[in-house]
Amino acid sequence: HEGGHALVGFALPAADPVHKATIIPRGRSLGHTLSLPTEDRVHMRRSEMVDKLAMMLGGRTAEELVFADPTTGATNDIKQATDLARRMVMEWGMSDRLGPMKYGEPQGEVFLGRDYTHQRDFSDEVASIIDEEVRKLITRAHDESRAILSTHREALDRLATALIERETLDEDEIREVLADVPKWEHAPNGTMRIREPNGVKPEGLAASLSEEHRSE
Repeated sequence: HEGGHALVGFALPAADPVHKATIIPRGRSLGHTLSLPTEDRVHMRRSEMVDKLAMMLGGRTAEELVFADPTTGATNDIKQATDLARRMVMEWGMSDRLGPMKYGEPQGEVFLGRDYTHQRDFSDEVASIIDEEVRKLITRAHDESRAILSTHREALDRLATALIERETLDEDEIREVLADVPKWEHAPNGTMRIREPNGVKPEGLAASLSEEHRSE
């Protein structure tokens, strides 16, 4: 699960750099992957949020790919991804179909213990379109996450092995394990293409983990 988050985040060019991945339990979480921006910022680009969605779904997608029987461990990931996609559509005008318009007024305050929701001021038809656009963003992110993990399945296994051995990997260790993973690119027609890795081969920890995987 955590390897899926880390690998997708590492591969996507607009995602925040992966700072740490751990499988040490904390509270109700069995582990977490932390990504941090390289600098302070006030605004986020659409491309950054699209890549963030794919990274959020990387854990669930890895479970589907490896075990074909996902767990409830992605509950919070799915909630955060859905909330982000809905805000992209309703607040930030990032749906080509609906255009740069704001839908709904915020209602409820977090400090009052209520959910942050929207007061509806649009028709049933528009509500249906909003749902379709949110679903489209989530589906595309899920598909892209699966494409990355399927393409780099060996790297996913190396990363999982490293996490089992060390329990926590920092940014440099993740970069070392994934040294042969190129940045993922989006083609103009919406399909995905892969940048050539320029002959980069895993070294050090990555090489030893790769060799172990091949010998199993």
